[in-house]
Amino acid sequence: MFSASSASASPSVTRGVHPHRDRTAEGGGGGRGGRGRGLLRPVAALLAAGLAAAACLAGAGAAAAEERGRHQSGAAAVLDGLRTFDTAVLRVPGENGEPARTQQLPAGLFEMTVEGGGKLKTYCVDLHNPTQDQARYLETPWAETSLGANRNTGKIRWILQHSYPRIDDLASLAEAAGTGPLTERTAAAGTQVAIWRYSDGADVTAADEQAEKLADWLHRQARDTAEPRTSLTLEPAAVSGRAGERLGPVTVRTDADQVSVSPPVDAAASGITVTDKDGAPVTTASDGDRLYFDVPEDTADGSASLAVQAATSVPVGRAFASVTRSQTQILAGSSESTVSARATATWAEKGAAPALTARKNCAEGGVDITAANRGDEPFTFELGGAEYTVAAGATRTVTVPVAEDQAYDFTITGPGGFRKSFTGLLDCATSGSAATGPDEAAEDEGGLDTQSAQRSGPASTGSTTAEMAGDLAATGGSSATAMIAVIAVGLLVVGGAAFFFLGRRNPRHDAG
Repeated sequence: MFSASSASASPSVTRGVHPHRDRTAEGGGGGRGGRGRGLLRPVAALLAAGLAAAACLAGAGAAAAEERGRHQSGAAAVLDGLRTFDTAVLRVPGENGEPARTQQLPAGLFEMTVEGGGKLKTYCVDLHNPTQDQARYLETPWAETSLGANRNTGKIRWILQHSYPRIDDLASLAEAAGTGPLTERTAAAGTQVAIWRYSDGADVTAADEQAEKLADWLHRQARDTAEPRTSLTLEPAAVSGRAGERLGPVTVRTDADQVSVSPPVDAAASGITVTDKDGAPVTTASDGDRLYFDVPEDTADGSASLAVQAATSVPVGRAFASVTRSQTQILAGSSESTVSARATATWAEKGAAPALTARKNCAEGGVDITAANRGDEPFTFELGGAEYTVAAGATRTVTVPVAEDQAYDFTITGPGGFRKSFTGLLDCATSGSAATGPDEAAEDEGGLDTQSAQRSGPASTGSTTAEMAGDLAATGGSSATAMIAVIAVGLLVVGGAAFFFLGRRNPRHDAG
């Protein structure tokens, strides 16, 4: 069975819910569409808008949702804030024939503290989206962020490789760019401005003359560059089969020289070991190595997980997406940092043996749930009001639609106590582009998306921006406790009424 909760979406987003997309490999069963979808849309939109308003006021108050998080792969870090910055000026087109206006904002380098040890330096790639203090971030493929659909993302990585802090000899950088003397602050500001021109199509300049020259040089010189490889991941993140077999393989993908392999916590009691293809126990691995779960015969139906970990520098250009709504970041520099990944194995004596994974699908505007059944009977599950069957030996992918900036919480259960949950936040577009429909965009080459700029002002890029003088935009957090309380009470009333109404009209959605 499937359940979804904790949905929140930006009030400026109008993307609708579309039917699930379903892809089956090696056979599989059919699905039947969920009922009541038309009724759900207006109520869901009302609840989502209200929840988003509360989230904007509450800032980083959604820590409870972070605890479950989606599957970690690579580095996980907490945002410390903007640390090295100077002033930039954003030009925003006027509305209704009014002249354009300008607004000052800080531009520069953020710092993050890596869970397990290490420091990261990042730039923002979502100008109009505010940051949240102490937001938790996960290393994420470009395709699962706004960078995936941006034809200029490779140029952003070129900028990172050819500017500060990757190039920390500021005299050499200034000579190459012909800027005149640069400081760490002006070098960071000029680099961020150049990135914003590609990540957001922003009409933005650096206030400092040397920083602006650097931004112009980087913008002109940038060339398309490939996405860097992940610091550490396991593919696939879930496998299944029968007790008495070696379940896998799970392939290590890493930029590190070597990773440590930790067996399941209760491995000694259960007799489960992590091995290579020949059955030899494995405690370390390298890129490309294949790992297996060796499950003794007659082991009771169940599941186990293995973890891999390494200390390495995360490659420049890796994206970091927040598990709450906070500016997407791109890596500019890394100390030796802890990176990790996890994979699970599920086995059964007879019947279905499912292995489930999830990934954001920005191209389709949703989350792909992939179910592989390595058992000898079909695996049937319900997802969003529709029932799906995966034949024995088959793999099936269902795309669950999720609105932009909406949190998701999916739980799938099956026979023998099988249970798998996936939580996260779909953040596939910059806030400026998200406010504009696909047929409304009016972006000039190298310029600002004028319609989105009219809908959204620039966001502050960190809690330290109060140190700066000038007309800075407000941060995403707020201490407006009274307003939060009012909104919370209103949401409880509206939410309770909505779910009571839905339960009476369509009790099937209340199951589980």
